[in-house]
Amino acid sequence: MSPFRAFGLLWALLLLTAPLLHAEGGFKYSYIPKKVYQKQLFPITIVDTRTQKSKPLYRFDTKNSIAPLSKKPLVIRNGNDNFYTFYFKASDQSEVVTPRIFINDGDHFTVLDAQRIPVETLSSPNNYCGVLAADMKIKSTQVSHYDGKNYLVTLSIDAYEANLEDMYLPGASEYGIEEMHRKGAKTSAEFYVVVPDTQNRIQFTYYNTIKEQFSSLSVPVELIDTAVTTQSDLNPKGDSFDKLKKYTFMALVGFFFLMFLLHRDFFYLVLGVVSLITLLTFYIPHKKICVKQGAPLYILPTETSGISTRLAEKSETALLNRRNEFNKIEYKNGIIGWVKDEDLCKN
Repeated sequence: MSPFRAFGLLWALLLLTAPLLHAEGGFKYSYIPKKVYQKQLFPITIVDTRTQKSKPLYRFDTKNSIAPLSKKPLVIRNGNDNFYTFYFKASDQSEVVTPRIFINDGDHFTVLDAQRIPVETLSSPNNYCGVLAADMKIKSTQVSHYDGKNYLVTLSIDAYEANLEDMYLPGASEYGIEEMHRKGAKTSAEFYVVVPDTQNRIQFTYYNTIKEQFSSLSVPVELIDTAVTTQSDLNPKGDSFDKLKKYTFMALVGFFFLMFLLHRDFFYLVLGVVSLITLLTFYIPHKKICVKQGAPLYILPTETSGISTRLAEKSETALLNRRNEFNKIEYKNGIIGWVKDEDLCKN
């Protein structure tokens, strides 16, 4: 090969790799955990140190069995640097291998290599609920009748970097997760569990990944008035908050109509009417539906949910909520559950 030909090939190679070499100085891993536990959600952070910022596009190697929980990263800006965090979930294997990450910022193309992270087994106490989280809080609790001997307890939970989908309570035969939402590091969900009506408290532990220790959570099991329970949605809502909204709109109605009488300004009349209409929506009665005799009453609006009881006779009851093909109703003695569309009376 002639010297001119070799020089030309070398120059072409430099031209092709120059953008990649430049891009590698702008994107790099900022945080990779040294180890994780089985079923743990863990972050991997990429830092963008480029002087001229443009929104990068991320693509993950599909040959790898693990993928980020969301293709949209959590973005944090610190000075001139941008930090992009993706969340992954470890399996039961002894090692997790993250996918290669391809980054395109419009002018350059970067490839970040796959990372191998050892997975360890967590030695847990007897009351461990199966959740690993940076933090976990119980926002509210709702207790309703399940059958003659048990309660259905709903826990509204907020957690960070948490595998709430794996939550359970040791010894409980009926439990489940519904209405789970992830946004960045935060996960919100409703956890349902059936407990004996003689049980006055639920206690369990989760593993705090920041403190690297087990943390305890405890809530009382107190049956609330069934009149409040029947008005609740799938998500527990505080009755005091509903009353506050009603009183607020009552005050607004009175204020706007008083201002109209004093100033004769129809603007206040319009606001008063709008407030009155909003107030009346709180008192609209629930729609009535007819349920067949023998229809199963499901604990949760899912195909895998257990059945709490069956309707002894054809019944007309209030429709409290609707979720896909399931209808939330109150059965006798304050028992609340879900019936399918196929179990409704035909016209």
